[in-house]
Amino acid sequence: MEQILRNIETVCTDKNLLPILDKVGNEKRLTFEDGLTIMATPDLHSVGMMADYVKRKKNGDKVYFVVNRHVNPSNICAISCKFCAFGTTKKSANAYELSHEQMLSMISDEIREVHIVGGLHPDWEFKEYLDIVRMIKKNYPQTHVKAFTAVEIDWFTEIAKMSIEDVLLTLQDAGVDALTGGGAEILHPDVRKKICAPKTIATRWEEIHRIAHRLGMPTNATILYGHVEEPFHIVDHMDRLRNIEDDSPGFFAFIPVLFQPENTGLKNVKPFPASYDMKIHALARLYLDNFPHIKAYWITLGEKAAQVALHYGASDADGTIIKEKIIHDAGAPSDIGHSRDFMVNMIKNSGYTPVERDALYNEVQVFN
Repeated sequence: MEQILRNIETVCTDKNLLPILDKVGNEKRLTFEDGLTIMATPDLHSVGMMADYVKRKKNGDKVYFVVNRHVNPSNICAISCKFCAFGTTKKSANAYELSHEQMLSMISDEIREVHIVGGLHPDWEFKEYLDIVRMIKKNYPQTHVKAFTAVEIDWFTEIAKMSIEDVLLTLQDAGVDALTGGGAEILHPDVRKKICAPKTIATRWEEIHRIAHRLGMPTNATILYGHVEEPFHIVDHMDRLRNIEDDSPGFFAFIPVLFQPENTGLKNVKPFPASYDMKIHALARLYLDNFPHIKAYWITLGEKAAQVALHYGASDADGTIIKEKIIHDAGAPSDIGHSRDFMVNMIKNSGYTPVERDALYNEVQVFN
């Protein structure tokens, strides 16, 4: 490992990175200013080498994936956000509501994790969301249910007139094992005003995840990047998440989600270069020192770019997903789902050891 650090120092072309390299080698926490330095550097190669070094210290050469399935019960939503191509009104021609039978048909005994998110349905009561979870748990009791974003939790507190804690406890009792990381977008209020003004405010999102962790409910965290943000907003977002994990541990993974502009109110934003994707993954691994995993989310990156991200600090390739809808409604060019064999080969061809995991990151099978 010491030799790797010396190699990075040798090839580094931006001397502003050398103090950060020293911190990485001595396992010292990066500052907000360090994060801005990383976002500003033209030396992507050295940043990637540092991130890969940290990733390997945490996880060796293992990259994880899970056999999972996304279920989106309805796209009918009471609010409208500029970045979203999924949510729609009841009168829209593409509005839908899945029946319990349709949702059950999407799941099998092979699925280890069901990921449930959808619109904020203006007519559904809290009980209807609970019934979805109970129905899945009744038929597939061994399947881990990762359900709802903090935005949906906030919505449930409104429609059920309950506190955050009582909503989360009720969901736990129904069978929810973990919260998803969605709804964070970018937490800085200046950006939220531009892309998702009607949505749950940042401090409420943060509060919900803190309470979930305190109740023993693990969560993920996301960032939606590649639209109107500045480097400061990226670092601010990660800093907020790092503080939550310091105070109330419970995050499994951080998931950078590349914005897909098609069919959204932000379709004219200028695309960022691919190097920006890699820099954000690398920064995440270096800055979020208290997060176990960074994901390479192939749904938005595309499969080939996700393979590259594994060399920039990502230790999790997400999962098979089977059929994703929300991101693909916004024009994601990736496939809608993959097989276990595909995930194994994708990781192997990147030079890492694939590990099938369960939802709690217990190793199910190592593919040497």
